[in-house]
Order: sequence, then structure tokens, then C-alpha cells
Amino acid sequence: MSLLNTEVKPFKATAYHNGEFVELNEEQLKGQWSIFFFYPADFTFVCPTELGDLQDNYEEFKKLGVEIYSVSTDTHFTHKAWHDSSETIGKLTYPMLADPTHTISRNFEVLIEEDGIAERGTFVVDPDGKIQIVELNAGNIGRNAEELLRKVKAAQYVRANPNEVCPAKWEEGEETLSPSLDLVGKI
Repeated sequence: MSLLNTEVKPFKATAYHNGEFVELNEEQLKGQWSIFFFYPADFTFVCPTELGDLQDNYEEFKKLGVEIYSVSTDTHFTHKAWHDSSETIGKLTYPMLADPTHTISRNFEVLIEEDGIAERGTFVVDPDGKIQIVELNAGNIGRNAEELLRKVKAAQYVRANPNEVCPAKWEEGEETLSPSLDLVGKI
């Protein structure tokens, strides 16, 4: 079964955020857009490049009312140690969620059970707590924050304009489509 349009399942987690440990649960997501950005593990290779790319674009996400939550099965203590020891990770200002119990990774169906780590999964959650975008990458393929930003803008646009759809490569401000019988076979 697809996770699209399903509500985020209940969870409680500790995050490392701006020098502090903070608690988070699914109820705190309501009323805002959220991105759950799962990655395999701290102190690895592709992961810091992705997390750094998200940070480089974080202000653009914030302007759209989107909070980013990076998530791995490491502990919040490990997140702090990585933050303190890596130049790239030390720049992060969004919450780094710890999932040592694997609850969140199982909820989002990205846990690799035999390894105890998460797949590279990206989930965009709307203000109602429903998943609107699901993306999975193989462990050796990094993601692109600018493409994710484009997808978030599209998701926000169609939420605000339910009778329109965003075609391939749609960028903010470009023409959308209004599905109708007259449009069938004309594209």
C-alpha cells in the first residue's frame, strides 16, 4: 500500500537542534508543511553532502513555511557528536531527529531491518499531517534539494488550486493545466 495521502503515524523522538535536545511528535507537525529526510547513518559519505545541500536551501524552504527534519536511526547524542565534529554538519540549523527505536523509519516504511538503518527516503507532509510526496533513492545515489524545493512548490500550488495540476518540469509562475474533457488528447 502506498503512503501517499496517509497520515503520519504516531511517534515520539528526540532531535538535536541548535545546540539543544528537543522532543518532537506527530501532533507538532499539524499546521505546517514538513519534510522528513531519511538517510542511512551519521559519519558516512553521501549523507553529509545531502544534508549540507538541504542547509544551503533551508531559507528557501522556510520562506514556504516548510520545516525540515533529517532522520536516521542514530541517537541524538550521535547527531550532536557529528554536528560538533563535521564542518558540513556543523552548519545545520534544522532538527536532526534520532530514531534508535526504528519507530519512525518503520512508520515511513524505509527501515532496512537486517541493517538497522533507513533507506534514502524523502517525504513531504502537508499541514493536515498527510504525506503528499514520497521519494526513495538507492543508498549510493544522493538527492537534490533544489528539485525537492520545486516539488514542494508544486504540492503547495495544487493544494491551493485543487482544480489545477502541475505538468512535468513545472516551475513556480509557469502555466498549469485544468483537467477537463476538452483537454483530453490535446496535450
